[in-house]
Amino acid sequence: MAQLKDKHSSAIVATADIEVARKFYSETLGLALEEDGMGGVLVYKTGSTHLLVYPSDFAGTNAANAVVWDCGDDIEAIVAQLREKGISFEHYPEMGVDYKDGIHSSGNFKMVWFKDPDGNILHLNSA
Repeated sequence: MAQLKDKHSSAIVATADIEVARKFYSETLGLALEEDGMGGVLVYKTGSTHLLVYPSDFAGTNAANAVVWDCGDDIEAIVAQLREKGISFEHYPEMGVDYKDGIHSSGNFKMVWFKDPDGNILHLNSA
């Protein structure tokens, strides 16, 4: 019997300007564009999954995480690379955890948030 739990999923984010998003996700984040689909949909390969970026009048209206990447022990190196490309990181002092160089940490668990050009919240963690 087919069950949803056995199916792959993909993250999806909206953009008001597909060309600005293309530059950000391709050049700034360094994701590999796998498909430039109809209707302006961009499909990026990220690990064993996909990230879809699509044009929408509602881009950036979500105030919660849109995408999360599990970076493991590479999180600090990835954050350093993103910082070199001009990424600004969010700081959430209300979380009550340590914060240094864009990285929130609680024990060995590390968390990072930043926004794409539309204001979508992108999240990295060390899980």
